[in-house]
Amino acid sequence: MDIDITIYDIFKSLINNLGIIVLIAFLLTKIPLFKTLVIDKERVGVKGQITLAIIFGLFGILATYNGFPVKGAIANARVVGVVAGGIIGGPVVGLGAGLIAGVHRYGIDIGGFTALACGVATIVEGLIGGYSKKIYKGKNIRPTTAFYIGVVAEITQMALILLLARPFHEALELVQIIIIPMTILNSLGIALFIMVIQNIYGERERTAAEQAQKALKIANKTLPYFRHGLDYESAKWAVEIIHEYNESVAVAITDTTQILGFIGLGEDHHKPGMEIKTILAKKVIESGNYSVGHTKYEIGCNHKKCKLSSAVMVPLKNKDMPIGSLVFFGKASHGISSIDIELATGLAQLFSTQIELSNIEKQKRDLNKAELRALQAQINPHFLFNAINTIVAFIRTKPDTSRELLIHLGDFFRKNLQRTNEFVSLNTEIEHVKSYLAIEKARFGDKLNVEFEIEKGEVCLVPPLILQPLVENAIKHGLLPKKNGGNIKVSAVKGMKDMEITISDDGVGMSCSFNGTKGTAGCGIGLSNVNERLINLYGEEYHLDIQSTDGQGTTIKMLIPLDSGRSNNEHP
Repeated sequence: MDIDITIYDIFKSLINNLGIIVLIAFLLTKIPLFKTLVIDKERVGVKGQITLAIIFGLFGILATYNGFPVKGAIANARVVGVVAGGIIGGPVVGLGAGLIAGVHRYGIDIGGFTALACGVATIVEGLIGGYSKKIYKGKNIRPTTAFYIGVVAEITQMALILLLARPFHEALELVQIIIIPMTILNSLGIALFIMVIQNIYGERERTAAEQAQKALKIANKTLPYFRHGLDYESAKWAVEIIHEYNESVAVAITDTTQILGFIGLGEDHHKPGMEIKTILAKKVIESGNYSVGHTKYEIGCNHKKCKLSSAVMVPLKNKDMPIGSLVFFGKASHGISSIDIELATGLAQLFSTQIELSNIEKQKRDLNKAELRALQAQINPHFLFNAINTIVAFIRTKPDTSRELLIHLGDFFRKNLQRTNEFVSLNTEIEHVKSYLAIEKARFGDKLNVEFEIEKGEVCLVPPLILQPLVENAIKHGLLPKKNGGNIKVSAVKGMKDMEITISDDGVGMSCSFNGTKGTAGCGIGLSNVNERLINLYGEEYHLDIQSTDGQGTTIKMLIPLDSGRSNNEHP
């Protein structure tokens, strides 16, 4: 009968104990710092894990003091906080909480003959909870699973009491009394604790859904502006829209060197056009990954009254290359939350897609214009008139030659007029050049010698009408001014990732060079068009490389990526 009463009292005490623990757990879920520690364990790092270990260790200590004395020991709910800490935070948190609560259990005055056993058991129970998290590979453990983990932990504790506590008969009598109530109620307590904590994850999912909806609204509003690319105007409107929908402390958009748009706290001294010189910016531009600055130093503002103390900077990309960044600022140190990071990264990806699509559209427009200009240049009346006169001159004396020239002329115009694809094979482009050269060689005879050095079977897709303007330039501006004409060599060499195509002549030379999109005087329409098309398609680093020496000749090199145009339906 005494045993029945004792078991009843144990049940009653443990229920009261669990009620207090669950209530405190519920209150903790309303504290932003605790939410951050639970959700963003990776971001908060070792300090965050230590903090969680202390919190859950204190749960264990509280449960020990609220325990119920039984046979010189203490029936309590200490295992609830320790195991729950391990399930939530992993092995480090479980071990830490177990050490805190276990050492306390061993050292208190009311430790009794089970002090050592219970202290060791508490540490082991923390590891059981922690490694359960690891076994489930970081997934959220359900309350029912947590209940069974609690059962395993309590049975382990009972086994350790029997193994370590002496005298053995008293340990056995104690275990017989407490095993059922402690196993059932403490396992139930762990399940309830996890259920309460899961509200944080549920809230996070709801917030994530709201953020996703917000990001789509912002992206939809900014789409008309980013259609024109990344510039001052698009950045100005974008930061205003983001600030309106997100109510951020401050928002900025930059390119790789300067602020393009800024709104919010600090806009009196963070102005468009200012150069960005921060540790944060260097990390982001160099690595291509987002970075978080937790202090004013990392933000890098030297203004004495600047109140911005934290920021997350996410790169804006075009073809995986950083071209700028989106920045969310916080007023307090460590003031950037996981929600801010997720929204910033999501928006940056959407903006990058919009910018890249706008660049593709621009490239297509420029390509069409360049092709049209090139086509018009090739079918100008002077070329047609000269070609016809040449053929007429050969009709009586060399009818076979005139027939071949007519075929070449027909091929030349047909290929010009059939340029419907964005890319053609290198062989197709070379044949087009040869058709043009056949007519020019007939006109100028021995004054024009052309050599092709292209390995048989070389595979590469190139933009159409990309070589003929360069060859025409070499003839008109390089060789014809020379009394005896000269030689042209067209070669193609395959590298690791690019095909290097070279057009060289031994003519009079020219004063033209390109630095990115800007050419010097004397480059002419043909060369400028080719250069612009290459940059629009492949980037600044693919501009024409022109080396020319007065009186000795000119060499023009271009690089074509070997994977160029692979999405196109035409293959070599």
